[in-house]
Amino acid sequence: MTTQIFVASGLGGAALLAAALDSGCFDDSRRRILLLCETTAVPEGAATACAAPGFDRLRARFDEVLSWNDAVFPLHPGAWTPRADDVPLWERHLRRAWDLGDEEVELALESPHAGPSQALAQIFTGGPVTVYADGLTGYGPTPGKVPPLIGTRVRQLLHPDLLPGLRPLLLGEFDAPPRPVPPQALRKVFGELADATPDTEAPEGCALLLLPGTGTLSAADETELHLRMVRDTAALGHTHLVVLPHPRGSAPVSPALRAEAARLGAGLTVPDSGPPGTPVLAEVLFERLRPALVVGLSSTALLTAAAHYGLPVARTGTGTLLERLTPYENPARVPATIVDALLPDLSGPSGVTGGAPLTGAGVAEALGGLLPAVAFAMRPRVRPDLRPAAERYLSAHLNARTWRYFKRRRLGSLALPGMVPARLAFVRRSPALRRLARRARALRKG
Repeated sequence: MTTQIFVASGLGGAALLAAALDSGCFDDSRRRILLLCETTAVPEGAATACAAPGFDRLRARFDEVLSWNDAVFPLHPGAWTPRADDVPLWERHLRRAWDLGDEEVELALESPHAGPSQALAQIFTGGPVTVYADGLTGYGPTPGKVPPLIGTRVRQLLHPDLLPGLRPLLLGEFDAPPRPVPPQALRKVFGELADATPDTEAPEGCALLLLPGTGTLSAADETELHLRMVRDTAALGHTHLVVLPHPRGSAPVSPALRAEAARLGAGLTVPDSGPPGTPVLAEVLFERLRPALVVGLSSTALLTAAAHYGLPVARTGTGTLLERLTPYENPARVPATIVDALLPDLSGPSGVTGGAPLTGAGVAEALGGLLPAVAFAMRPRVRPDLRPAAERYLSAHLNARTWRYFKRRRLGSLALPGMVPARLAFVRRSPALRRLARRARALRKG
């Protein structure tokens, strides 16, 4: 007698879970609960996934839909985790509130390093855990500390196969086996959502612009990026633009953007999602519009368009993003690195018009050595096993192009190639000398 609880903070996560269920990624259970979480700064003012067109079709895969926000109100669901002494009280409370009885609880979580996923894993101890990554961050190191009592319970890591032949690094410190969700299952789910979404008035062959979420760049840089997207896309000959704000935290389309499109003689459409604030997934527009070009900053949807839909894609602004991201271990660095290294620049028309760029050989050549090096530089204490791979890559491939993925101070603090002369290379290989250097820095700061 098992109850499965599937945690989702948005429509994209719920869609991935639905596709995973259709593909047989989970064992049978007596009861399946979809637990929705809204973790924005002001969750009370955000539109929930329940309001999105087509959600009823996703809901059919589950026996019940509950709200984590309601369960922990008035605590903020994104930041709260229970105190150790309170865990038994919370378990008894939730088992009674959700009618779980004494059944074993199996969890399917996203972001296991943070609440609410970590809170639920602490409350329902002992049961198996599945972690899923619905974006490119799954190809990077675990963004935060995952307690061993949680990490050792992970049975599988579900992810969309966006980078053929490349193994995700998320939870690699616990040897969590990755399991890709079949693309055909994902497309089936997105097709169901597309059938229920209102029509978007746009001609065949339009260009789709994916605006980044607010906070990724400064307000001035973000405005300039939006205008550059419009200018460069129109310069390629596209006469109609469909602008899709980020589903979580993006500012509405500004009058300046509309004015720039009008000045260039390009039509501009913003998709109608139904109720105000309801998110529209880019994959739904891929199904409905089949755009001639998809443009974005570091969105996962760029890779989905190329890998699953065979659409031409282009990036813009990734160089600025990689330069401005702080701290270095910011999880957004992994998607920005992948998109920058793999996809063509919008300002290079010959690369953009070439179609989908993703092949197993191309992905391995562009990212096979780069991602482990970036992952170690981001989280050296989480993935110390990646140091040899990072040293090999930096010794052979550090040049004017690849320096953008690293910071000189970061390489120096980790005694990695690029900052240490060859005659002093033995320093990198000496744990004793590295400990001495760290102690000297700590004393100097003190």
